[in-house]
Amino acid sequence: MGIPKTAIVGRPNVGKSSILNWIAGRQLSIVDPTAGVTRDRVTWIVHEDDRYFELIDTGGIGIVDSDDLSEDIEHQIDVGLNECDLLLFVVDAKAGITPLDVEVADRLRRISKRMLMVVNKCDSLRLDIEASSFLSLGDMPQVITSVKGNRGRKDLLQAILAQLPEQQEDEASEGDTLLEAPELRLAIVGRRNVGKSTFINQLAETDRVIVSEVPGTTRDSIDIRFEVDGRTLVAIDTPGVRKRKSLANDIEFYGLVRAQRSIRRSDVVLMFFDATQTISRVDKQLIEEISSYHKPCVFVVNKWDLAQEEEMTIERWGEYLVETFASMRHVPIAVLTAKDGRNIRQLINLTQTVYKQATERMGTGLLNRELRNALKRNPPPYRRNKRPKIYFASQVATTPPTIVVKCNDPRLFDESWKRYLLGYLREVSPFQEVPIRLILRAREDREMIEGLPDLALVTDDDVGQIDEAIVELPPKPVDSDLNDVN
Repeated sequence: MGIPKTAIVGRPNVGKSSILNWIAGRQLSIVDPTAGVTRDRVTWIVHEDDRYFELIDTGGIGIVDSDDLSEDIEHQIDVGLNECDLLLFVVDAKAGITPLDVEVADRLRRISKRMLMVVNKCDSLRLDIEASSFLSLGDMPQVITSVKGNRGRKDLLQAILAQLPEQQEDEASEGDTLLEAPELRLAIVGRRNVGKSTFINQLAETDRVIVSEVPGTTRDSIDIRFEVDGRTLVAIDTPGVRKRKSLANDIEFYGLVRAQRSIRRSDVVLMFFDATQTISRVDKQLIEEISSYHKPCVFVVNKWDLAQEEEMTIERWGEYLVETFASMRHVPIAVLTAKDGRNIRQLINLTQTVYKQATERMGTGLLNRELRNALKRNPPPYRRNKRPKIYFASQVATTPPTIVVKCNDPRLFDESWKRYLLGYLREVSPFQEVPIRLILRAREDREMIEGLPDLALVTDDDVGQIDEAIVELPPKPVDSDLNDVN
């Protein structure tokens, strides 16, 4: 059986998403006065008093969706109702009993499930007294809550635990597994209607999220756990992004913020493109976001079956991407057809390879030898009548690989030469398909390295001496804003 599931149900705008966020202690579902904001199921694993349960937020029952997705939303609600062990029937104390509440109660009455009524928005004692009127909707235990006033959270959790089915032997082990950090987080990003949700459903092997031709169907960021060769991975389905000036309302703005947050918390970003469409300004904005956080990335050209009908080749798309995103020429490119699952397994294998590169370390001796070779092949030009000098380099971090280069003055190295150095290091290092964070830092007298010669002038034996000198240097934190080059 595993861990029990608890579904939050009710008509629109009674505070279902607010309750999920309140219990989880973080902003998972979008909360907005607009009815029908939640479309897909949003879940969270709760661990309380040695019990585990999965909390599921569902769309509002009875909503007429503005994009004609009511049938799809109802399907997601039905899945949540059918697979759950406990239903939280949420009502709005301020609004009182509405005809739609009665319809929801009639629908739930036909389901043989344990139920708990949550009278939400009880922001005053007067509303607490009137909460008893909701008992006419059904014979079930009742809990009074106010998310806004932070009232009743503990009572709600205790009431849920009391209604859960008896604990099974495998509940604890499965709950611990689900709460463990995955080995790899994949953020699925791209503009609207490029096939991200179709890809997610293929990974989940079920209709986990709504797939529609309507742009902007997905609104919440949804984490989907799956396993590949015994390894646990999480794919983060993000809302499709559109141009900032075209954001129609707060819901789309929150979707943009969620896409940006998903990029930040991911290990590898899968940047989706539509094989039948040209690259847009939105694509460029997302690439800038990915680049700013030095995230390993894979360019995914989806709907490849349609591109082949137009006689498009992988080589042409590759050239197109390199021409458009010259600074991301190291990013690998994958083509797939998410609709029928073609090439998806190969893509997952590629993301694992890319992430492994980001976690590699380059030995200090090898790094300095290759840096010396780069200096000899193409020495940095004089600037301000001064010759730029490099003394040594060291990799100080992974994910992203971060290399600190000690020099006489970072301002003497122009951007074109730094790009050359990054390109050279990528060729000779394990980081061929991932971003390298390069930091140029001036030599400081207190570090006792005045005697180190210019790296461009040393021999192989001297590099070994430099290794010993670096080991003796005191550690120093890496500043993210000091001459950081991508």
